[in-house]
Amino acid sequence: MSIEQIIGHDFKNARLLEEALTHPSRAEVRGNLPFNYQRLEFLGDAVLGLVVAELLFTLYPDENEGSLAKRHAALVRSESLADVARRLGLGPHIRMNAGGQESGRDLSSNLEDVCEALIGALYLDGGFDAARRFVRAHWEPLARAVSAPPKDAKTTLQEWAQGRGVSLPEYRVLNTSGPAHAPEFTVAVCVEGVEPTEAKALSKRQAEQLAAKALLDKLAVSS
Repeated sequence: MSIEQIIGHDFKNARLLEEALTHPSRAEVRGNLPFNYQRLEFLGDAVLGLVVAELLFTLYPDENEGSLAKRHAALVRSESLADVARRLGLGPHIRMNAGGQESGRDLSSNLEDVCEALIGALYLDGGFDAARRFVRAHWEPLARAVSAPPKDAKTTLQEWAQGRGVSLPEYRVLNTSGPAHAPEFTVAVCVEGVEPTEAKALSKRQAEQLAAKALLDKLAVSS
């Protein structure tokens, strides 16, 4: 099945689709900018956030802002993006350098980036309606699957700190290592009066979540 069949959109501008699927490891330069998915990923992240917010506003008319925000955070986080990308089978379509093809195409960090970039490309090629159709088709089932607003580890840790009147958690990147196509981030989280915890992951967002979870485990707080 072609990538356009998977996405459900025939691109008028094929360059946008190619750019959305091109990993930074390809090191291509077209014009004055690197030709890879990073700029489209930036745009797609914003479009995804808006469509998911609209979706939740419609699906849960009786929930307050705080509950909607928790649902939103769960739906746009790294794991959800990577899950959608895997279910769609986007991995084999990622354009990578020869050295990173085997392992890199199934890395969650690459899959989530490409998923966001495709949303950005859809927005530019077909307008907001095209991007909305794609997002609603793949995120609405996720939005309906959980009856109560979920809490991720970062949200739970923030609420724990607020409940005790201490400063909010602070996250700091301690180190970035590994090859360009699969960087690993080491992140520490600090909360007043508690020894910091660290975690490693293939995306900064995931490392923050893991560090928060480790600190919650130390505090014996359930997320």
